[in-house]
Amino acid sequence: MLIHRPSKKIVLKLQHPERITTVIPSAKLFTFRGQTLVAVPCKLDEVMVLRNLGHAAPSPASLFYDFPGRFKPFDAQRETVEFLTLNPRAFVLSEMGCGKTLSALWAYDYLRSIGKAKKLLVVAPLSTLECVWADEIFGNMMHLSVAVLHGSKERRLKLLANDDFDAYIINHHGVEVIAKELVAKREIDTVIIDEIATFRNANTNLWKSLKKVCTGRARLWGLTGTPQPNAPTDIYGQCKLIVPEKVPPFFTHFRDSVMVKKSAFRWEARDNALQITSEIMKPSIRFVRSDCLDLPDTTYTDRSVDLTKDQKDAYKQMLASLRADLANGQLLAVNEAVKLGKLLQICCGSAYDPKGNPVHLDISTRISELLEIIEQASGKVITFVPFTSALERIAEELAQHHEIGVVHGGTSASQRRDIFNVFQKTDSMRVLVANAGTLSHGLTLTAASTIVWLGPPTSAEQYAQANARVTRPGQKQNTLIVHMVGSPVEKKIYARLRKRQALQGLLLDLLKTGEV
Repeated sequence: MLIHRPSKKIVLKLQHPERITTVIPSAKLFTFRGQTLVAVPCKLDEVMVLRNLGHAAPSPASLFYDFPGRFKPFDAQRETVEFLTLNPRAFVLSEMGCGKTLSALWAYDYLRSIGKAKKLLVVAPLSTLECVWADEIFGNMMHLSVAVLHGSKERRLKLLANDDFDAYIINHHGVEVIAKELVAKREIDTVIIDEIATFRNANTNLWKSLKKVCTGRARLWGLTGTPQPNAPTDIYGQCKLIVPEKVPPFFTHFRDSVMVKKSAFRWEARDNALQITSEIMKPSIRFVRSDCLDLPDTTYTDRSVDLTKDQKDAYKQMLASLRADLANGQLLAVNEAVKLGKLLQICCGSAYDPKGNPVHLDISTRISELLEIIEQASGKVITFVPFTSALERIAEELAQHHEIGVVHGGTSASQRRDIFNVFQKTDSMRVLVANAGTLSHGLTLTAASTIVWLGPPTSAEQYAQANARVTRPGQKQNTLIVHMVGSPVEKKIYARLRKRQALQGLLLDLLKTGEV
């Protein structure tokens, strides 16, 4: 097989060329140096037919698409784009940090550019609507217009009714709110379901609403790095959305094929469950960070998390106080760091009253997001929490779901040593919750490849050193640093921390410009 790029043709030398020319009318026979060859246009439809006939023809996307944007695609992303353009219904099961989001957007953009796709609907976790999906489109495909369908029902419907948008992005539970109108929007022919494992239960109203929206669309792509977070049966709802013909119509029939009942309330996976589910969940493609040799050693990503009402009220009150201090000349460089810390305490859910007693605020949105990130991570996770009172609450919540270790200022040296040893050298502890300052220079925790910052620290040195616990010699995987962002001040701090810039003057600048 030869690719003739100037003419965009695939040239094949075959014993029986008529097997190609009879099913691909655009294929042409020609003679070159006494040999009869077949020239097939390197177009999507023709390539799909060639592949069905057993010829490993490349997708035209991998040959002729220019991959617009700020970044050169990684090899894994190129392969994912090629895979998606050739599979209208498919799963991308790559780990976090392997570029699933941009790969899916590039695949849609290519199909749109050749007239094979019209409008796109992205169904994604709330925390990723703006800072992941919308940002990727804005930063890499500015020729596409995008609407984030979030807020009141009226606002969502107004944006959806605007036909000027190429892509619509909506959160998982938002689908239920405007399901009827989404179903009626037939110009949407491509649907990307991010973290599709959320829809593993086909009996929920959430799943049923999405099923109605997905029915009849030309392309359905499901993205998740953890397709079976709890049991082999988790794939049932996902497959019933994407490849319904591959699973039985009734859940109990599927369950019995991959699970065995051990007692009245206990089921266990059959020995061959993984082979069965892997075969059913196809077509699919998967990359892990350790296999992606051209990925950056460390990837940084933000996860947007709404402040709860408790936090918003406290944050608003604190801002009013800070603005008054600024107007009265009482907010100065010498006390700015203390004031900034108070805002961050609110973001992490543990403020303090005038007597120094902790006041616990509702941080349910941040806890839910943290649990989701840990579920999506394929390996061990370190969660950094800047304040001890918040750390204790986070540890209490996580302990209900995972085996965890907890390290803060009150943890003795011998306890820390035991915890670090268990985390680094055994499989019994999956999550470590810590104050960044308690992880000393030189400490190796390369058993983890993912770090989650519940909130930012106020020291660039502490931030860099904490991240360096996993980005050390002996680390066999590409690492991922996740920032939780619930306020403008957090986003600004993370930006400075990554550049190793001091935070001095940040709060004063934000207050003066009104960005806080």
